[in-house]
Amino acid sequence: MTTVGVDVGGTKVLAGVVTASGAVTRVVRRSTPGRLASVEATEDAVVAAVAEAADGAELEAVGISAAGFVDAAAERVAFAPHLPWRGEPVRARLEERCGAPVVLDNDANAAAWAEYTLGAARDADSAVVVTLGTGIGGGLVLGGRLHRGFGGMAGEFGHAQLVPDGRPCECGGRGCWEQYTSGNALLRHARAGLGTSAGPLAALCDGDPARMTGPMVTRAAAGGDDVARHAFEEVGTWLGVGVANLVAALDPEVVVVGGGLVDSGDLLLTPARAALRRSLVGSAYRTVPVLRPAALGPEAGMVGAALLAGRPAGR
Repeated sequence: MTTVGVDVGGTKVLAGVVTASGAVTRVVRRSTPGRLASVEATEDAVVAAVAEAADGAELEAVGISAAGFVDAAAERVAFAPHLPWRGEPVRARLEERCGAPVVLDNDANAAAWAEYTLGAARDADSAVVVTLGTGIGGGLVLGGRLHRGFGGMAGEFGHAQLVPDGRPCECGGRGCWEQYTSGNALLRHARAGLGTSAGPLAALCDGDPARMTGPMVTRAAAGGDDVARHAFEEVGTWLGVGVANLVAALDPEVVVVGGGLVDSGDLLLTPARAALRRSLVGSAYRTVPVLRPAALGPEAGMVGAALLAGRPAGR
């Protein structure tokens, strides 16, 4: 019997066979049709990825990690910015098509559960997990249970307003945290600072800000480029400020930061840790939670979904 975890994002479907201990034995990647595609096309991609990952083995369960708002009953994807799901009964439909029990959850919840169970928060009783990608997602494990909130949509940290009347956000609001700390924010800072610089970053992108990518900024910063390092200082500082707000509200034992930006290591985390201490009221007189990089990388959502299919945390 095989358990398959599936991470359904805006650009790809990642499906894998995951053992009860969290070991990944087979991984399949497929493109996601995108938010303008039909619901059926999106679900076709998921079902095909599950079948390919299972490779003929009998399915025991399937865990689905969805990049969207999942309702408290874990039946529907209420809204997915980069997928066509709008109040769709995703769990029941995929269960029927896959021919096995399906557990559905938000992608950041699944990643948080994986980090709590097997990764950077495995020694903690409570953890906040912040995922930095194009935007910001998050998950909460409090007292050993995933905390999903009344409507199932806790952890949408990226759209907490950090700067009143600040930068416009794709969500329609202004000043959202993810406009200051995310992959997009890093590029914005670096592009704004490029100017007439002749440093390593300018060489990597041929002096054209439009050609700049996140990995270029990371590589240039590691090589000592001032513009790239300043971009990481800005993004890391805003990360620490936002985390301080989460710590003030939730007082977790550990904060885990995941997503592609964490590959930069101390370039991001050193200014974040400093800003966390500066911004957290009473930090000299209380325990400041440790800020750790995630341990499980881009497979965390897939692994967490499979683990949740085996043990639906808090359901």
